[in-house]
Amino acid sequence: MSDQAIELQKPARKRSRSEPPGEKGNPPDGESHLSFYTRKIVYRFLRMICRVLYVLWFRVRIEGRHHVPLDGGGMLLSTHQSVMDPILLGLACNRSLNFLARSTLFKNPAFSLLLRILNSIPIDRERGGLSGLREMLARLRSGELVVLFPEGTRTNDGTIGELKAGFLPIARRSEVPLIPVAIVGAFECMPKGSNWLIPKPVAVVFGKPLSVQEYQAMSDDQIVESIASSLEDLFGKGKNGIERLH
Repeated sequence: MSDQAIELQKPARKRSRSEPPGEKGNPPDGESHLSFYTRKIVYRFLRMICRVLYVLWFRVRIEGRHHVPLDGGGMLLSTHQSVMDPILLGLACNRSLNFLARSTLFKNPAFSLLLRILNSIPIDRERGGLSGLREMLARLRSGELVVLFPEGTRTNDGTIGELKAGFLPIARRSEVPLIPVAIVGAFECMPKGSNWLIPKPVAVVFGKPLSVQEYQAMSDDQIVESIASSLEDLFGKGKNGIERLH
């Protein structure tokens, strides 16, 4: 997301009060119950398959999963190592996650179906992405988890890049905890520009959430600095864990 301030011209749509948060919610507007529950079943099936394959192939280590709330909304702020990252985060969490995806990726019908099964939110960057941002805000307010990569792009060398502040307007409006997540080793498995997966150890490390009460009392710079510091600590922890596997 851009580091420029996000102006939401209209209030985000809130789902009905009768709609429970998390994985037991009701279908969003315009979706049938059959489609809704089929999508959730397929999501969980794909998560199970990915867990088996990735644990066997990449020896994935998951630490700090207890920091992910069991219910209620939350924003997962993750390092961005590889195209593998959404899959790694999805298999690491017991709850369904929501991801942002370029609207152009939805043009292919088959791939569009997969993206929707994976709870992807289309973002039209050419038009400012306002409708996608509204949908993201609505999902956070309805008690769902949304993944963002505050670096804005994948790393070029495996290190953590400078964090952008584009997530802050949504965070302040949604009033959900900010959960730092460090992915370590995925760059070595599939660096930017590579078309091949190399089986090497990977770690996904969740950190202590920054609560709404904590970041409401902080400036934007202080929030970004706090998240950046947490990601550096988690990255080091994950790296040490991987080194112990050798």
